[in-house]
Amino acid sequence: MSDKKVRVPQIRFAGFTGDWEERKVGELSNVASASRVHKEEWTTTGVPFFRSSDVVSAYKGNENQKAFISFKLYEQLVSNSGRLEKDDILITGGGSIGIPYIVPNDEPLYSKDADLIWIKSSDKFNSRYLYTYFTTPGFRKYLSAISHIGTISHYTIEQVKGTPICLPSVDEQDEIGLYFTQLDNLITLQQRQLDKLAIVKKTMLEKMFPKDGANVPEIRFAGFTGAWEQRKVDNVVDVRSGRDYKHLSSGVIPVYGTGGYMLSVNEALSYDEDAIGIGRKGTIDKPYILRAPFWTVDTLFYTVPREEYDLNFVFDIFQNIDWKKKDESTGVPSLSKTVINSIVVRIPGYREQKTIGNYFAQLDNLITLHQRQLNTLKTLKQSLLQQLFI
Repeated sequence: MSDKKVRVPQIRFAGFTGDWEERKVGELSNVASASRVHKEEWTTTGVPFFRSSDVVSAYKGNENQKAFISFKLYEQLVSNSGRLEKDDILITGGGSIGIPYIVPNDEPLYSKDADLIWIKSSDKFNSRYLYTYFTTPGFRKYLSAISHIGTISHYTIEQVKGTPICLPSVDEQDEIGLYFTQLDNLITLQQRQLDKLAIVKKTMLEKMFPKDGANVPEIRFAGFTGAWEQRKVDNVVDVRSGRDYKHLSSGVIPVYGTGGYMLSVNEALSYDEDAIGIGRKGTIDKPYILRAPFWTVDTLFYTVPREEYDLNFVFDIFQNIDWKKKDESTGVPSLSKTVINSIVVRIPGYREQKTIGNYFAQLDNLITLHQRQLNTLKTLKQSLLQQLFI
């Protein structure tokens, strides 16, 4: 019987067979760094200077404010180390280590700092495949085992060169790289849609409620007129205290804290009245709707709308309140019933409340749907990173 280790992934694209080959990154391409550029050498225009922080931000889907260096300095740097080209890979070697970036085009607009390690593209590997490998759980586990433990972690050029990687044929690499590129594009699109919806909600919360000193909102549904009336929160909701649940038995009634659902018990504080949870201590600025029956712990108030006040509308009002400014403590953020009840808000008639409340409830449902779709895609990617790689 042969003791040869079989190297194949759990899932494979159709038409590909045979073992994968284990290599080291340094055997596949040139691995190098760059001359250090000091901050005083940055300029306000010129060639964008690509830093480790830019790589980390790009990986998270964000963008830093660009730094630049002069064309003269850029030419000096590239004369020593060469130009970055399309499909070259940069990987962070200090701080947040092992974060990859793939150069998107051939335009000579990039430099790189000394904390970035440069892997030159090569016909020995598909750059998208290698980039994706650097995001797999297997690589992160390897990186954790070899990286320096101290104030600042480091992933050195020699460590990059010695990093093991299992490679299929270039054709199979192409398939895997393309698949994850398309999946990443889908995740990015979903995230952008979610971000746009969040901006819409934030904008409409600002414009559909009167600003300080005003008695009507900037945007209003057709058919509604007249000034909104001032009310203290005490007149709008009944603020009730949560209680300890430890004496209760296991059951089907959810228990909520400032962070959301905790567990389920056999009794409820509210059996038939929906409410809005708002933190008494700890997280005080994240109100959320509680559907009866429920129990809340003693760090979470539950506020029940009084007659002629719409739950969804009151929830929207709570989202517009700067709760952190109401913090009464010098340590752990805290709210009291007295402070909550004394807040003054403006309220329209009940029919307009219902219209506004329904609008934001539908918008929240849409945001939740997109968030679930995004989570599903991210979960799928993490699963496939484990099953399509060795």
